[in-house]
Amino acid sequence: MWKQAIEDAIQKTRDNVQRFGNRFPHVSSSGKYELNDNEDWTNGFWSGMLWLCYEYTGDEMFRDAARLTVNSFRTRMDRHTVLDHHDIGFLYSLSSKAQWIVEKDEEARRLTLRAADVLLRRWREKGEYIQAWGLQGDPQHGGRMIIDCLLNLPLLFWAYEQTGDERYRLVAVKQADQSRRFLVRGDDSSYHTFVFDTSTGEPSGGATHQGYHNGSTWARGQAWGIYGFALAYRYTRDGAYLETAKRMAHYYCRNLPEDHVAYWDFNAPITPQTYRDSSASAIVAAGLLELLSHLEDSDKGRAALEECLTQSMESLVRNYSTVGDPGAEGLLKHGSYYVRGNAAPDDYMIWGDYYYLEALLRMDKGLKGYWYE
Repeated sequence: MWKQAIEDAIQKTRDNVQRFGNRFPHVSSSGKYELNDNEDWTNGFWSGMLWLCYEYTGDEMFRDAARLTVNSFRTRMDRHTVLDHHDIGFLYSLSSKAQWIVEKDEEARRLTLRAADVLLRRWREKGEYIQAWGLQGDPQHGGRMIIDCLLNLPLLFWAYEQTGDERYRLVAVKQADQSRRFLVRGDDSSYHTFVFDTSTGEPSGGATHQGYHNGSTWARGQAWGIYGFALAYRYTRDGAYLETAKRMAHYYCRNLPEDHVAYWDFNAPITPQTYRDSSASAIVAAGLLELLSHLEDSDKGRAALEECLTQSMESLVRNYSTVGDPGAEGLLKHGSYYVRGNAAPDDYMIWGDYYYLEALLRMDKGLKGYWYE
């Protein structure tokens, strides 16, 4: 099953290189990807897919296309185009850092270190967190940290390993600690965001931007937490992060519906019209593979997580993938972007496609993606 799904994904990505040209897919509408000129938070996922395809196939067409995306990210950095957000790791870990990992290209390494510096500048001493969106003092977004940022911390950990500069490691560790303290609830569910007073740094409460309500558990947020804490453990070997990833993973798996693919929010009322989020399940699959790589065979709960992984991936391939539809642009149907804002629910999401491919390749070939070397 995995090989068939991989070959299908590789062929669709090959076709999309011609379809997309020098533009980047974001989310789809009516089965067609919306394309942009490298100015959104999602553009790194396309670059990451190209590097994965190159590693799997050895086909220089994928390498050449991936290199072109890195050139685009270099231009974006030089012009500082839409970089006033925390998603710098999503952009540069999967583009220039991927090129460094695959090819040891020195220019790619330098570009990735520049990206780490951009992310580092989002650190707020008052409150001790990385500000999610907007400029410092932004009246709407200032004072907000979000769980998604855990997947941007590998950029800082990597920069520390490359340079020995403690600033990168200290900020990454503190952000992970603050995420455990403020974003993970006592029942192992999670807030999407947490808000701090910008003048004093005092915490004021958990909230959501994309979930069903402030106290609900947004499925993709829980997914970021599972994978993010597992990666934080890989870099630090702090057992608290591993335990948090396990707890969040068990919560996620316990609350899945019968077909093992999540609804967009665990607290949303379930009706025949309730949206799924296949992209959240793809992130969790990749995160479970990382988490399981750190667990002993005797670890209590390991078998349940392995079963959850297998059931989710089988359902994604059988029920949500576009295997058997050669004209499809995306790999996974029924992703949800921003349901509350009515932004492209129930269609292709480029991050869903990336994590689905990453999980497939890790399961079949041991290719692990580009969050660490």
